[in-house]
Amino acid sequence: MVIIIGLGKTGLSCVDYFLGRGVTPLVMDTRRNPPGQDQLPAGVELIEGLDEALLTQAHLIVASPGIALATPELRAAAEQGVDIVGDIELFVRETHAPVIAITGSNGKSTVTTLVGEMIAEAGLKVGVGGNIGTPALTLLKQPMDLCVLELSSFQLETTHSLRAVASVVLNLSEDHMDRYTGMADYRAAKQEIHQHSQHILVNRDDALTLPDVGELWQSFGLDDKSYGRTLCEGRLWLSLHGEPLLPVDEMKIVGAHNQANALAAMALCDAVGIPREPQLAVLRRFEGLPHRAHFVREVGGVRWINDSKATNVGATLAAVAGVRESVKGRLLLLVGGQGKGQDFGPVQDLLGSQIDKMYCFGQDADILLALGEQTERVADLEAAVAKAAADAKPGDWVLLAPACASLDQFKSFEARGDRFTELVLAL
Repeated sequence: MVIIIGLGKTGLSCVDYFLGRGVTPLVMDTRRNPPGQDQLPAGVELIEGLDEALLTQAHLIVASPGIALATPELRAAAEQGVDIVGDIELFVRETHAPVIAITGSNGKSTVTTLVGEMIAEAGLKVGVGGNIGTPALTLLKQPMDLCVLELSSFQLETTHSLRAVASVVLNLSEDHMDRYTGMADYRAAKQEIHQHSQHILVNRDDALTLPDVGELWQSFGLDDKSYGRTLCEGRLWLSLHGEPLLPVDEMKIVGAHNQANALAAMALCDAVGIPREPQLAVLRRFEGLPHRAHFVREVGGVRWINDSKATNVGATLAAVAGVRESVKGRLLLLVGGQGKGQDFGPVQDLLGSQIDKMYCFGQDADILLALGEQTERVADLEAAVAKAAADAKPGDWVLLAPACASLDQFKSFEARGDRFTELVLAL
């Protein structure tokens, strides 16, 4: 018996995968009306909740990344010897395409997208998916010369057969501390990406990304070593071993964090033989992904920026660093939501210097409010936008970079960003 835990887009791809191989799985979901229920093929049973008796009788469980392996019902099944995997494990067991594997606390989607576009620009067939866009199992239906997978720590927990042609942990900062016992536990999950990797890429500016196993291939960072940056004729360039490759002012994505993302993408493409020109062509035209430091509009001399994807402290720090040098006036920051047990201390360190005022909303608003005198509590995102609009003066920037998950008030960070955009456009 095969049991799939968790429906949604990924769960449906798992159902489709097994039906295509003559196996009718059983689906369980802890939600009363899970997304995708109306698309479930006839003959596939959906059970609400986790039935331990059935789980311990299964020969294979395909668990959603959102279900922790420490869940009592899954632990009971594991103790009975039941094989528990995720959809990524099923994919890597079957695909013949070389896999470029990308993880990290922040920047995963940007780097994954860049690498996918660079490969396509070079004229190769590429599949891009995993934790971004298309479920991995759906990619099996298309011809691929190369596959680029964005992988979360949750997905890596149930992936054991990955043999990436190139892999990277882009960076590490506290995230999902409500699921892991601490930073070391979170880091260990991320480091699984390097098992059996042919080319291990690390961020030399972040010691936590250094691999525990395998041989280091290359590194990227913001100095002039290896994949890095160098000054040439008064301009800052992306470089390789000090050789200038592209002026950073020719890229449409801004900020040091995006320069690091670009360097990582180039390194991964070099690992699989993608020529330089397609790489640079993509970097010159790429405008960034929605909800990631995205300019919404300027109203009365005040610029409004949507970085709803900043769901952890590290992402918020990167967002602030990315825009701060361009701000002529004050930087007003909108934060709040589900803090996931993070330490907000690094945000506190920026209050009064990099961050001039912070509006706090959502489930953990009181924790954020206590960080300093430059904070103000508001009821929700609507109130935060209204208060920031009233306080802002020409030259100020208002940045939505919440440092928290959105699920206390929105169905996703995308929905939060869309609502922010609506509110700003209505000013």
